[in-house]
Amino acid sequence: MNKWIKKDLQHIWHPYTQMKDCQKFAPILISKAKGVKLYDHKNKFYYDTISSWWCNVHGHGHPKIKEAIKKQLNSLEHVLFAGFTHKPAIALADKIISLTPKNLTKVFFSDNGSTAVEVALKMSFQYWRNNGKKKKTKFVSLDRGYHGDTVGAMSVSGVDLFNKGFSALFFPSYKVPSPYCYRCPIGQKKENCNTECINSLEKLLKEKGHEICAIILEPLVMAAGGMIIYPKTYLKKAAALAKKYDVHLILDEVATGFGRTGKMFAAEHVGVKPDFMCLSKGITSGYLPLGLTLTTEKIYRAFYADYTKKKTFYHGHTYTANPLACSAAVASLEIFKEEKTLSRIGKIIPLLHKELMKMHALPFVGDVRTIGMVGAIELVKDKKKKTPFSFQERIGMQIYRQGLKRNILLRPLGNIVYLFLPLAIKENELVSILSRCHKVIEKIKPWDAD
Repeated sequence: MNKWIKKDLQHIWHPYTQMKDCQKFAPILISKAKGVKLYDHKNKFYYDTISSWWCNVHGHGHPKIKEAIKKQLNSLEHVLFAGFTHKPAIALADKIISLTPKNLTKVFFSDNGSTAVEVALKMSFQYWRNNGKKKKTKFVSLDRGYHGDTVGAMSVSGVDLFNKGFSALFFPSYKVPSPYCYRCPIGQKKENCNTECINSLEKLLKEKGHEICAIILEPLVMAAGGMIIYPKTYLKKAAALAKKYDVHLILDEVATGFGRTGKMFAAEHVGVKPDFMCLSKGITSGYLPLGLTLTTEKIYRAFYADYTKKKTFYHGHTYTANPLACSAAVASLEIFKEEKTLSRIGKIIPLLHKELMKMHALPFVGDVRTIGMVGAIELVKDKKKKTPFSFQERIGMQIYRQGLKRNILLRPLGNIVYLFLPLAIKENELVSILSRCHKVIEKIKPWDAD
């Protein structure tokens, strides 16, 4: 065993990992990366089909982002962001405001997706208190949604596998059924669907709107909940209900932002104007940690007062608006423009969707879902009954290991095999990935999931 891997097993505790498994299947030592490929210490490559946990946008080792970080490092690596500012943060705020819905005019910096969500929750909560509506203390989310691993973010999430063990820590919140079309919560058929599943949300808002601060949603793609891609009409109706019942709309675009759905932000698909937008992951193309929470002038003004009025928003992080991260983010946004990224992927998205749909014919494929550069394949034991594989069968582990043998990184969400592809991908690389993925799924042996 490589000496570095031995040191890893001796000292490191990995996220979302049962460490006992690592004694038999040790972590892979990655030594370099370029474009959409990762290389281990033996120089074997793996296609990074999940964008290194959904953050790599422009490929590994992009020269413009590397140069931006190096240049910034020569002048300022970090400074506190309370009472001080710097050009990279100002430039980033200016650029991001020009790209997001026009009602969003203020930017609050943080470190990652979970903290971007925490900021939105706390701002919404305090907004209502600052305006004298102290009964508004609750939040509404979808029962399969996922918004992060901090306590507040977990409280408005519904992914039991990830957070059930911490449920005693959560603050109370309301959950409504998710618009999960393959497993419709109201038993409706796709061809007859008029997003009637939204009715449970409207009923709740009608009865409890006076005590609800906000609705939080992942727009169009519920990522960690199973890459559930839901109808645009649901998002549009949810936004209308938020406005009707005077509650905030928080859009968690941590995973969906920066071109993943074919547009810069998923909200653009229906022209939704949220009260808060949470951003992270792809904002720096995965080069450095950074989070943003965008909000409106109206919400900002509710905190703007003399210090004695006690309306200040007391929240911050040591690495808030880190200059290196902000410089990487500015460079990433410039690449979108210079390389015409959205236009280029628009030409290969049809190929991705067409080839993924062919996988419907495979024995254990129950559903195939696509939007932009995201694709999901739901595996089931029985197609007619839509019976999922059990947790004990660990079908995802089989997919992961078989994928590695074929030079492809697949990290399923339980029964869901998904592709969350870097936007830098070329057509020939996409064809190769799809072919390898097809072979992995074709060879599934449910009785031998380990």
